[in-house]
Amino acid sequence: MISCEKASTICNKKQYKEATLLEQIKFGIHLLFCKACAAFSKKNKKLTILCDKANLHNLSEQEKEKMKVKIELNS
Repeated sequence: MISCEKASTICNKKQYKEATLLEQIKFGIHLLFCKACAAFSKKNKKLTILCDKANLHNLSEQEKEKMKVKIELNS
């Protein structure tokens, strides 16, 4: 069985559809025995749904670079 640390990593990967089938199976088995990770997974799923509803987006690389330069100039 996988550790809780590994389970949380897989949970996060699963959130972004990056977990392999084998990881998902191991994670599912872990959740059957670990109530703490099951609760974490449930909360993580709710957070993902809320973020999707909020229509959040990441900064582009160009926007990040501009922000970095601005911060360095103000420091």
